[in-house]
Amino acid sequence: PFEEILEHMKESRGVQNDTDLSVDDLKELVTKFKAAVKKQTGKDFPNDAWEQLWGAVCAVFNSWMNPRANYYRAMNKIPSDWGTAVNVQAMVFGNMGNNSATGVAFTRDSATGENVFNGEYLINAQGEDVVAGVRTPQQITKRGSQEWAHLQNISEDERVAKYPSLEETMPAAYKELFEIQKQLDTHYKDMQDIEFTIQDGKLWMLQTRNGKRTGAAMVRIAMEQLRAGEIDEKKALVKQEPNKLNELLHPVFAADAIKKARVIAKGLPASPGAATGQIVFFADEAKKFKKSILVRIETSPEDLEGMDIAKGILTAKGGMTSHAAVVARGMGKCCVSGAGSIQIDYKARTMVAEGKTYKEGDWISLNGTTGQVYEGQVETSQPELSGDFGELMKLADKYRKIQVRANAETERDALQSVKFGAEGIGLCRTEHMFFEGERIKAMREMILADTLEGRKKALKKLLPIQRNDFKSVFKAMAGKPVTVRLLDPPLHEFVPHQLATQKELADEMGISLEAVKLKVADLEEFNPMLGHRGCRLGNTYPEITEMQARAIIEACLELKREGIVAIPEIMIPLVGTVKELKLQEEIV
Repeated sequence: PFEEILEHMKESRGVQNDTDLSVDDLKELVTKFKAAVKKQTGKDFPNDAWEQLWGAVCAVFNSWMNPRANYYRAMNKIPSDWGTAVNVQAMVFGNMGNNSATGVAFTRDSATGENVFNGEYLINAQGEDVVAGVRTPQQITKRGSQEWAHLQNISEDERVAKYPSLEETMPAAYKELFEIQKQLDTHYKDMQDIEFTIQDGKLWMLQTRNGKRTGAAMVRIAMEQLRAGEIDEKKALVKQEPNKLNELLHPVFAADAIKKARVIAKGLPASPGAATGQIVFFADEAKKFKKSILVRIETSPEDLEGMDIAKGILTAKGGMTSHAAVVARGMGKCCVSGAGSIQIDYKARTMVAEGKTYKEGDWISLNGTTGQVYEGQVETSQPELSGDFGELMKLADKYRKIQVRANAETERDALQSVKFGAEGIGLCRTEHMFFEGERIKAMREMILADTLEGRKKALKKLLPIQRNDFKSVFKAMAGKPVTVRLLDPPLHEFVPHQLATQKELADEMGISLEAVKLKVADLEEFNPMLGHRGCRLGNTYPEITEMQARAIIEACLELKREGIVAIPEIMIPLVGTVKELKLQEEIV
């Protein structure tokens, strides 16, 4: 409500910024704000300072249980019973004229991890103005300001005149801030996220905390600190958040695809990575598409859930320390912020870029590393396990106490798992090998056969297919153990349940449609997950276990003749009693 009142007043006065309002305008604004408070709460805004203070304190405590706080806790696995704290401190004011300012800074680059001081500030503003993204902030360092201007196609003369850095406008305050950030980074042995205010030329530090960062930045910071002797190897490992390492295994845009892609806008590279999706304009509609890109003028804490669901985030306003940028980095989500050339119309659900109108559902792609926005879907390529990440993984090998195996049942997945350091396959699900083309036909033929001979005839077709599957997986793992699980799911998963497919199967097998329907009905169970499956299936139809065991062992023997070591481990699934295991063991 306050933002709406403020925006309406600026429009009626024909001004762009809050600071352009006159004293009389501000007095009128206060009156309207008080009226809004009464309308929302049913009470007058308190004049008593203590009542205001306790109202503010209780508001913080009450915020612990609001929907977005609950969602944030669930996302980050924070217990609800921890509670929150309230710091009460004196105010300093960054909005007391052009010799006052406020800003947010990082002791290192939170996107890349580079050891370079960076951040954003606003002259004559309060802290919330920087993170809200309502005004485009300026860069703290001269280097950062020049890089930003280059990205925005702004000349050096225009930059100095309109968007100078803090280093240039308030050199004394900047020098003091620079020395303090160095001290904080050294003391905490971690990248710091700092908030500060300059009141009448005097620098005040508001807070410091370990800064949110991308997975790439997390790895680089730890490895650079290790090489500099600031931390030891174990500390470098402990500093890693496992779920953030996952970011480094995500695809990036393919170099060839990028060359052909049409750039429709450019913003700030707020959070690296590649994202392709369909445009949505409202956070609560991010689920509308399988892959969505949340497009907003700016984001707020209310958008948290939608930001989490979306593949990427694009904002028209805001800088590298805006809400969208900081939250996206914390989530490991691709984000481009401050793409000022795009025009967003929430009512019409449209975005205009480069003179073209894009509607909800249209595809766009974001490059969070360069800040570019592309039209349509852009092809991605797989990342490489090298550089600092590769070094970190070697370090992990040195100290770990357990081995890690992969889940894989194809040659491609097996090779990828070896590339990522897997020391074997812990689960090779053989049922996944039966669902394609001729395989599913042979499998269904086996299920529908009424006699042992009929089942064996169908299994004979499956034997060479299974043998080749196992051979390719064992070969990919070359000398690493592979746990192969024999057929586990109930047979009803393999039979067709749609009439058209049942008719097709009946025609292929030369039997009646009724016979197929009866068999499908016969296999139906009240709870198939607890019913006729796993080793019970193998004991009812020992010929299935026989075929699979033969395929596994023959594949190993063929590889042995080729000089390749295969280490199979045959898993009998879903064993409930010793007798079930013994029966299967004898068959194998």
